[in-house]
Amino acid sequence: MEYRDGKENIALPDANVYWFSSAVGTTTDSSGNFTIPYRADLKKLIISSVGYRSDTILVNRPDLGNIILYPTVVLDEVIVEKQVAPLQKSLFKVQNVVSVDSREMLKAACCNLSESFETNPAVDVNISDAVLGAKQIQMLGLNSPYLLFTQENMPAIRGASQIFGLSFIPGSWIEGIQITKGAGGVLNGFESISGHINSELVKPIIDKRFFLNLYANNFERYEFNSRLNHNLTDNIGTGLYIHANLRNGNIENNGDSFLDTPLAKQINFMNRWQYLNPENGWVSYATIQYLNDSKEIGQLDFNIDTDKLTNNNWGSEVKTSRLDLSSKLGYVFPESPYQSFGFQTAYSNHSQDAFYGLNIYNINHSSFYSNFIFNSIIGSTQHKFKTGISLTHDSFDETVNSSNYYRDDNSIGAFFEYTYDNLEGLSFVAGLRADTHNNLGDFFTPRFHLRYSLWDKASLRASFGRGKRGANIFAENQQLFASSRQIIINPNGGNYYGLKPEKAWNYGISFMQKLYILNRVLDFSIDFYRTDFVDQVVVDWENPREISFYNLEGDSYSNSLQIDVNYEMLQDFHIRATYKHFDVVTDYNSGVLEKPLQPLSRFFVNLNYETLQRGGQQWRFDFTSNWLGKQRLPNTESNPVEFQLPPYSPSYMLINAQVTKVFSNKFEFYVGGENINNFTQNMPILSGNNPFGPYFDSTILYAPVLKGTYYVGFRYKI
Repeated sequence: MEYRDGKENIALPDANVYWFSSAVGTTTDSSGNFTIPYRADLKKLIISSVGYRSDTILVNRPDLGNIILYPTVVLDEVIVEKQVAPLQKSLFKVQNVVSVDSREMLKAACCNLSESFETNPAVDVNISDAVLGAKQIQMLGLNSPYLLFTQENMPAIRGASQIFGLSFIPGSWIEGIQITKGAGGVLNGFESISGHINSELVKPIIDKRFFLNLYANNFERYEFNSRLNHNLTDNIGTGLYIHANLRNGNIENNGDSFLDTPLAKQINFMNRWQYLNPENGWVSYATIQYLNDSKEIGQLDFNIDTDKLTNNNWGSEVKTSRLDLSSKLGYVFPESPYQSFGFQTAYSNHSQDAFYGLNIYNINHSSFYSNFIFNSIIGSTQHKFKTGISLTHDSFDETVNSSNYYRDDNSIGAFFEYTYDNLEGLSFVAGLRADTHNNLGDFFTPRFHLRYSLWDKASLRASFGRGKRGANIFAENQQLFASSRQIIINPNGGNYYGLKPEKAWNYGISFMQKLYILNRVLDFSIDFYRTDFVDQVVVDWENPREISFYNLEGDSYSNSLQIDVNYEMLQDFHIRATYKHFDVVTDYNSGVLEKPLQPLSRFFVNLNYETLQRGGQQWRFDFTSNWLGKQRLPNTESNPVEFQLPPYSPSYMLINAQVTKVFSNKFEFYVGGENINNFTQNMPILSGNNPFGPYFDSTILYAPVLKGTYYVGFRYKI
């Protein structure tokens, strides 16, 4: 017996030699020789020695000659890494959740939360009107008031902040977003109807020590984002985050005498504290945020010092200051990691002073929220439950021209949510909460979600649930003030401007399949959701001289169908394609009509390619196309011919693209464009040259006002 040392064979003593499938064996002597009793029924010899690869010899002769064993090859550690996609749809979560991490938000300019969904088909982004230019999002064919927004699972962007609140959360502060379709769970309240969007902020202890982002575009919009973190100990960290933006360009390119984009400036501070100790199980956060935001919009010649609330020139100013305080405290039992409790509390004050032409709209909204949650199991981790109690208080003080509206909303509620978890079969989440509310009454909110594994890498989901809310008709429809429409409220004995609260059921079913095609993962999913309103505050724009608010009499529903395909066509070259179809119908006083300004169909394609990183350097390319089908326009037949619009808008396409050059792990530069095919709406403002006349209306907007927007920026982090 020998082993090979370089080019020389050396005798190998003490090697084990035995017959395969027997106990007969021996060892080699100091010269590497051995003898072993022969048996005719045994044909194979096993030879082994520590540090050498074992060998099996077929015995067909008495002298086997020289047998050579080779040393075991010891390799250095090899680490194989695969980055998960920045947009994930899980096969195993019971709810239909799309998770988006911060890398997805780098694919577009993404200056704030409202612009974080440009490359994401789960939600739709619309612009509120031709004057304010606020970006709004929709899900399942319904506007943002029917969505529950939370920030780190505490309610946010509600009440007074419905129109502009999405622009108050800078994109660079966001660590990830979870988008849940359907009614959601019962832990965060009873208001969600069509979905739940939760944004997670960056955490000081694990975030980069310093981050800087500067952005500028061709319409004189400038953005500054910075994060500075410091860890005081291994368990305590703090971060100071600053955002500032300035829109300084008097842009008027379509000849209607109105600015195409508001003049604006915002300063936004946040200070976070984080305590994290895995050994004793405690974790806590404390956050304070303050922002000051102002927007000036209107005709190009408007001078706020001489023209405010006069009919010299039409103009508007919206000034907002907002304070947010929040804290979270959690404890995981060290000896029972499946058991924990958490306490959340938040306070906010939102103050807005605004005028639109001759209309005044001021609102002050103070809000307090607290929630206690206890998690544990029943027997095993297959049976989990969450239970707790929540308390909310909201105070609204509004001034609409010469009318004042005051309202306090107080509620206390308890909830229980049971989860049966079986990854290989049926899983479900059943939740129920009971609330008592001074304006909504006493009521129950049931929510149910189910997931079933049909076969390998395939999931079928179903859900149903009910939501209830009071409509803040002025805060949620502020664009109405930028028109000559008369405000009509038809009271019905309710506690919200005389209107009854809104109630709706949401039902959904979805299927998801993951496949391997040419050794690359393909995701296919299809879902259908229906929302049926039991009560609704109808916002009626069908008379061009007025806007009416009244309670629903009849039917109102929204059907939403979505088909998604995600595939890595070539290495690091991904395609994401989505088709949506909506059927949103309401019984108006004038009859059954489709919801206005809602595309019947949408088609979305995103292409993304990233080169391999070499020495920290990389190129990233991103291309997004959105096709929007025709949209029904509110009735304008009673207007003079020159201010009449067709029943439906034309379909159109928007194209965005961005290229990023990563120079190192610390520095990257990006350049991109939005609406680079330059599609804009013809006559976005009706009677723009006579804004104090009866036909002035900026609310019927179905396409962009701005032509191609081109931007550059860089990110630096250490």
